[in-house]
Amino acid sequence: MKALTWHVHGSYLYYLSQVPVTWYLPLRAEGGEGYGGRTPSFPWPDNVVEVPADEVAGLELDVVVTQHRRNWEVDRHELLGGRVEEIARVHVEHDPPNGWPNDALHPVQDEATTLVHVTPFNELMWDNGITPTAVVDHGVVVPDDVPWTGETPAAITVVNNLYRRGRRLGPDVFDDVAAQVPVDLAGMNGESYGRWLGDVKLAELHRRLPSYRCFFNPIRYTSMGLAVCEAMALGLPVVGLATTEMSTAVQNGVNGWVETDRRKLAAHVQRLLDDPDEAAALSQGAQELARERFGIDRFVRDWTRVLDGAVA
Repeated sequence: MKALTWHVHGSYLYYLSQVPVTWYLPLRAEGGEGYGGRTPSFPWPDNVVEVPADEVAGLELDVVVTQHRRNWEVDRHELLGGRVEEIARVHVEHDPPNGWPNDALHPVQDEATTLVHVTPFNELMWDNGITPTAVVDHGVVVPDDVPWTGETPAAITVVNNLYRRGRRLGPDVFDDVAAQVPVDLAGMNGESYGRWLGDVKLAELHRRLPSYRCFFNPIRYTSMGLAVCEAMALGLPVVGLATTEMSTAVQNGVNGWVETDRRKLAAHVQRLLDDPDEAAALSQGAQELARERFGIDRFVRDWTRVLDGAVA
């Protein structure tokens, strides 16, 4: 199968590339959102192929997988012209609606397109209208030779642009907790925070995470973060807010602790710092849940089923 998609979310695209189809990425010399191609941040497999944007119209394609509203409304028309209605269509929705969900009609309204949500929560919050939907939970790949030790008596948070993306990402929640317990921060543009580790590349991050006692996720309202899935797969207990899909992925006393009362978060982190035995028990629960829910083999099977169905 031959699929056209865009480089929108690097980590997600890397995991999507594990699905054994040829993924064509449009490339523009001047760059631009979605046109960066095979960036050096990931070890892309050979089935991810860059193609100049002005050559996309001549490609033999089975399916077009849009991942951003601009891809749907602008990019696919610019690259394919009149062919857009001739090729099978799948749209990936990475986020819940930004506005009031009771009035959130999804912008992709097309009975011939499959709308894929990355969490059941997203599908629930969006009004999907006439567009048929599917849910494909995240799948992640982490090294299996780096055991969790929890030897670093601190939590770690992984969020890009934490202080630039508003209340949705929970910078105030992060600051509240970080004022009470030690928390390191990894991700782009965190220079203003004293314990910022920098924008750590994915491979290095995966090898550094297992030394931390737990993972702290301050995000109020966005999709289930890949960083949380990766952390659990590496054995980190998770502390965060019981909102969005976090309320089902993190089970209190099993693989972490989630609360809607933000005042309780620091206490959970502190207890894990003080009690390595509890942290170790939650670590085992985190890995077990991640293997069951976020395994890459299940992700590949689900995506293969979606693509086969769309093309059929």
